[in-house]
Amino acid sequence: MQAVSDALEVAVLPVTPFQQNCSLLRCVKTGSGAVVDPGGDVPRIRALIDREELAVEKVLLTHGHLDHASGAAQLARELGVPIEGPQREDGFWLEGIVDQARMYGLEPGEVAEPDRWLEGGDVATVGELELEVRHTPGHTPGHVIFFHAPSRFAWVGDVLFQGSIGRTDFPRGDYDTLIRSIQEQLLPLGDDVTFLPGHGPTSTFGRERATNPFLVDPDRYRSMM
Repeated sequence: MQAVSDALEVAVLPVTPFQQNCSLLRCVKTGSGAVVDPGGDVPRIRALIDREELAVEKVLLTHGHLDHASGAAQLARELGVPIEGPQREDGFWLEGIVDQARMYGLEPGEVAEPDRWLEGGDVATVGELELEVRHTPGHTPGHVIFFHAPSRFAWVGDVLFQGSIGRTDFPRGDYDTLIRSIQEQLLPLGDDVTFLPGHGPTSTFGRERATNPFLVDPDRYRSMM
């Protein structure tokens, strides 16, 4: 795992044909950890957990899409840990995981039933880490992001990418809502914040504020998303 700060370590494992960034995080002080967005390939995730000797205490979900949540139920069951997130408006996405897998010709997933739905303003704890939860609809209605303020690090799922943003053409997606989520819930956290997106490389909010075309001129791309 790579050190993000004195308090936090993170490992990233792209999973499924969608190459979704499943990640492990560890509280350095306690050794406790969590798995964020286990979208599939559970044996590979388990192998990484074992290799890192991570004491997983929960599974965290940013949203209910197949590539982020399809492996959550199996992994939580095998590890004997709860699932936290997303916000409850993504319940219909979680309930439809099996149908999503069939539509894309992927191995069947399992319906994930969160032990705790999250709301903006909640705190998700991992060991002694406190992750701020922010509700960020637009890509999906119940999308949330996790922010560890002391480490200046965020997990943003499919809200924002390096040079792009999440799709808004799925059921209950909305372009203006997504842009507002980025502008009101992500960018105010600070230009120095490094974020891990759901796909692709990390970036910073400052870099995206200055160079991401969807943030520089959001009106230009409204009809495309």
